Amino acid sequence: MMMTSGCGTNIFNKSIHHHHHLESSSSTSSSILINHSYSNSHSFKSYLNFNFNNNQPYKFLSFRPLSLPLSSRSSLSEMDGTVDPTLFPSHRCKTLHLIRHAQGIHNVEAEKDHKAFLSPALFDAHLTPLGWQQVDNLRTHVRECGLSKRIDLVITSPLLRTMQTAVGVFGGDSYEDGTDLPLMVANAGKSDRSAYSSLGCPPFIAVELCREHLGVRPCDKRRSITEYLPLFPAIDFSLVESDEDIWWKPDIREPNEGVAARGMKFLNWLWTRKEKEIAIVTHSGFLFHTLKELGNRYHPLMREEICKHFTNCELRSMVIVDTNMIGSDSSTTNYPGKIPQGPDLPSDKVALDNLK
Repeated sequence: MMMTSGCGTNIFNKSIHHHHHLESSSSTSSSILINHSYSNSHSFKSYLNFNFNNNQPYKFLSFRPLSLPLSSRSSLSEMDGTVDPTLFPSHRCKTLHLIRHAQGIHNVEAEKDHKAFLSPALFDAHLTPLGWQQVDNLRTHVRECGLSKRIDLVITSPLLRTMQTAVGVFGGDSYEDGTDLPLMVANAGKSDRSAYSSLGCPPFIAVELCREHLGVRPCDKRRSITEYLPLFPAIDFSLVESDEDIWWKPDIREPNEGVAARGMKFLNWLWTRKEKEIAIVTHSGFLFHTLKELGNRYHPLMREEICKHFTNCELRSMVIVDTNMIGSDSSTTNYPGKIPQGPDLPSDKVALDNLK
């Protein structure tokens, strides 16, 4: 499996970017390619990049063409300084929009004192008023750039701050009683927000695999699903196997390697889904360790970009490629040709026959 950065399947390659293969316990391989802004009088056609950072709202970047792995460059390419293009079948690709939740109360308190992460008062931390402003900014961004209309599915970690962020960014407009099932009821999680409608937006599902670093810190412990259901009626919790949080342990912190392995399992699980363009609202630790696992064999400049931490409510768009043929989707656009049947000799064979 391969992941590439961007909001589409721009597959030309350029300059420093490359990918690697990583062996996992399930014998699958994964890699990421990152794109930067690209400006050149001979550049390829630019595409809209949906990367978004609340510190730099509404910043649009053009695609930089994606690259080959260094190990696969031909000797000729190495000699002339060029990089060959890479192609992938479109039905072997999915577009992922990775989002870290907006500012939570635990972020504020831990910035004052790191030991605050251990405070029971921060259990299942909710968003701050500033966090909700960040959500509003990202909601405006995804609507203005057209991303909101393209999302087939929203996946959210089943914690209060991620579900609030997911609903606030991708949910419908104000809820009106009796018209539909609300995605979030009014004032859920001390939000001081009116209810969000589920009309005109993609389905939402909660998935435990993309939770934050597990254990010890109360802010990373979730409530029971029974408690969440009345707050988020239209979110699908059917994939969460237990009502109570049995993953979080008060005295055992999940190792970084465990977070990364869980992230790889999550990425492989995505190939069981039919959706092609997916928004994933998750956490800083989960994103950092998962992407670090994928990026630690890259060119240093690419690794630096891949492995940096997400800021609150930051969005980065990437393309994941099923190089290991895990998924079973077939192309919806390929066409077999020769309909109706008829002579179909290659032109070079015809020319050769004429010479004879």
